[in-house]
Amino acid sequence: MSANVTLGENMIGVGCNALHNLRQSLTRDLGESAAGYLQAAGYAAAPQVYDCFLKWLPEYTGITNPAELDSAALGEVLSAFFGELGWGTLSVERSGQHALVLTSPDWAEAEPGSGAQQPSCYLSSGLLTDFLGRLSDVPVAVMEVECRSRGDSLCRFIAGAPQTLEAVFNTLAAGGDYESVLNA
Repeated sequence: MSANVTLGENMIGVGCNALHNLRQSLTRDLGESAAGYLQAAGYAAAPQVYDCFLKWLPEYTGITNPAELDSAALGEVLSAFFGELGWGTLSVERSGQHALVLTSPDWAEAEPGSGAQQPSCYLSSGLLTDFLGRLSDVPVAVMEVECRSRGDSLCRFIAGAPQTLEAVFNTLAAGGDYESVLNA
């Protein structure tokens, strides 16, 4: 299976250096509130990225309706699509009954060596939240729990129902491990 992503109407290609610079500038000028602005930009970008996915999907899989995607093929399909857009490759695994874990060794928003104190692929979190919600047709929340910008070996996002991600957030804030929530 192969297909080339054709950027749709109102879509542009932007280098990851621009995204890194934007995050650095906003963080410097706005502090922690920069995360909200970047996440909002990700939400705003997602509908057009999803439309691009809908145009790309039939050529890559022969399937026109994303609901027909076999869950076993989801990781390969998302990795191919986001890889062709330049975001990076993804593996997708189910974690427990309530979440998906998306992992990338080369996610474009990450900036290794930047010394981030916390996961900081904020735009991606917003983008993936809206994109995966459209794909699954149910409300989804996404949280990055590991990040190459923070010195982790890869970026890892958890996607699930908002209440699941709230429990993950509360557990992490209390010093716990996100896997304990997902495997409960």
